[in-house]
Amino acid sequence: MEQRNQSRVSQFILLGLSEVGELQPLLFWLFLSMYLITFSGNLLIILAIVMDSHLHTPMYFFLSNLSFVDICFTSTTIPKMLLNIQTQSKVITYEGCLSQMYFFMLFGGLDNFLLTVMAYDRFVAICHPLYYMVIMNPKFCGILLLACWLLSVMDSLLHDLMVFQLSFCTQLEIPHFFCELKQMIQLACSDTFLNNLAIYLASGLLGVLPLIGILFSYSRIVASILKISSSGGKYKAFSTCGSHLSVVSLFYGTGFGVYLSSAALQNSRASAIASVMYTVVTPMLNPFIYGLRNRDLKQALRKLFS
Repeated sequence: MEQRNQSRVSQFILLGLSEVGELQPLLFWLFLSMYLITFSGNLLIILAIVMDSHLHTPMYFFLSNLSFVDICFTSTTIPKMLLNIQTQSKVITYEGCLSQMYFFMLFGGLDNFLLTVMAYDRFVAICHPLYYMVIMNPKFCGILLLACWLLSVMDSLLHDLMVFQLSFCTQLEIPHFFCELKQMIQLACSDTFLNNLAIYLASGLLGVLPLIGILFSYSRIVASILKISSSGGKYKAFSTCGSHLSVVSLFYGTGFGVYLSSAALQNSRASAIASVMYTVVTPMLNPFIYGLRNRDLKQALRKLFS
């Protein structure tokens, strides 16, 4: 195959979820509705937390940041997809593709790290309630948030720079609705061993370790809850982390589901359709999970509307 250096590549073709013309209007309105629900739902969560002084606690501080990240996460992919459908163009520039890939990994990593930090917050609140405000002080919360950002920035920047060094062939069609890292690597003509190695190492260090931290935190939480004698006390303790546990299950469940399905199907288009679950559906459902299961947040939302 004819090779050409990445400096000559000017654009890629995003094939999207379907090439059937009759489905394009349906996809446009479906994803526009999901994006607007995601944006408005997470924005309401942020406004409710900012406006209600009772919610100025570490738990809701991290939740507001998670809602902000979810808005940014969906905004890196859906608007471009909607624009391509509306203009009937599948083109994305080389620079735009690298930028989209960078921010997608950045905010996806932030989602992962924030969920881990929130699990630690619930662990301290339930297992060490008397020392909660001492341990989770504003300075420490700021340090945790900064660490989440630094790790995500370094990870996404590393992958982006490594892709920048690749040479691409004449086949520049991406069977996805956004520039996904693995799809980009598969299009390269040059050696991608280091890129794949970086993916496996990053997945192990920055993906599996946070999940282990979450599982460890909840194992200690469950052990502490079981020691509570009254059923009312057990329910109250578990209700404080029920929403977070639901979001964690949804985030990692859909993520692993997409990974396993893509490995089993060996079909890029099927993998793209499956990835809609964690790129679009999960951020859209998070506000409903917290809004419906959290009494304090429901009260804050009522105050916001009234």
